[in-house]
Amino acid sequence: MMQFHKLFIVALGVTLFACSSKQQTGQGGAAEYAVITLDPQSVVLSTSYPATIRGRQDVEIRPNVNGFITKLCVDEGATVRKGQALFMIDPVQYEEAVNVARAAVNVAKSNVATAQLTADNKRELAKKNIISQYDLQMAENTLASQKAALAQAEAQLVNAEKNLSYTKVESPSDGVVGTIPFRVGALVGPTIATPLTTVSDISEMYVYFSMTEKQLLDLIRQDGSSKEILQKLPEVELVLADGSLYPEKGKIETISGVIDQTTGAVSVRAAFHNPRYLLRSGGTGSIRMPSVINDALLIPQKASYELQDKKFVYVLQADSTIKNTEIQIFNLDDGKNYVVTSGLHPGDRVVVEGVSSLRDGTRIRPITPQESAAKISAMTQTKGEADKK
Repeated sequence: MMQFHKLFIVALGVTLFACSSKQQTGQGGAAEYAVITLDPQSVVLSTSYPATIRGRQDVEIRPNVNGFITKLCVDEGATVRKGQALFMIDPVQYEEAVNVARAAVNVAKSNVATAQLTADNKRELAKKNIISQYDLQMAENTLASQKAALAQAEAQLVNAEKNLSYTKVESPSDGVVGTIPFRVGALVGPTIATPLTTVSDISEMYVYFSMTEKQLLDLIRQDGSSKEILQKLPEVELVLADGSLYPEKGKIETISGVIDQTTGAVSVRAAFHNPRYLLRSGGTGSIRMPSVINDALLIPQKASYELQDKKFVYVLQADSTIKNTEIQIFNLDDGKNYVVTSGLHPGDRVVVEGVSSLRDGTRIRPITPQESAAKISAMTQTKGEADKK
């Protein structure tokens, strides 16, 4: 019985092989190969550029006065509003300076009032020729001097009050607090090398990437001046460091007018809205810029083969023979297809399967890729059933 089963399986294998050979050879002994007819279509391809992410503005927070930090009002990573307190610096000496300046203003006001009375009195006496013009002029000069002293004292008071206000370090904008290297008790001042912290405005993010000089020239030739380029460029996408796609699309806002001589690249900036604060300043990712090609001729990459750094395809002729044809392709691709820029024309019929086994001038029987896939599926199913038996 076992021997009968073995003989049956062998016989079935021979039958499948014969059927497979028949499907491949088709009618008249010509082998069957999947062929497509080229039809112009619009294609969207994407170019990827490494990118760095920055907040719309990253403001370094530095103290305007010297003193010891007495309080930290926020923690690292906190979201703050414009005018919100970040740090408190010991205000005692600045409060005393305000008191001294205010007292000096009061003294100066009294001196002005006294000088005003004296000057008024001298004017009345001068009208009656009781005193000389010299005495009157001296009184006027004293009054002017006291008024100048009052203005100086008031300016010193304003300066003292401003210094006192600086002891409360406030956020200059909405944003997110960065690292805080100084803690309570640290002595800080305007000359410290390290800022107290950095507040990043991340409501909108700037994503910077570089474009080669050749790529920039291609854009200029295609779309005109830099201003026209910015208007015509499509929205771009941002791929985050974990490979996920950022949900908001961005718009390219600026292209640097200077090419970096060391890298031969030009800096480009795209803006992305950041409503949920998913993006953070200092992050990395990559920009995907789509390129739309109209009336493109698209072929599967597997339909081509390389010979001496040149790409070729097999084009079906009217007499069912094939001819190897050199092609040029666009410098971008989607990983599956090529956009042919020269060598082929609309209506050409290109072999898309088994090109490695073909030779120039071979006669074939063309079938559609769908027919080829259906036959392969049927053969696989038949073989699977045979294996089970």
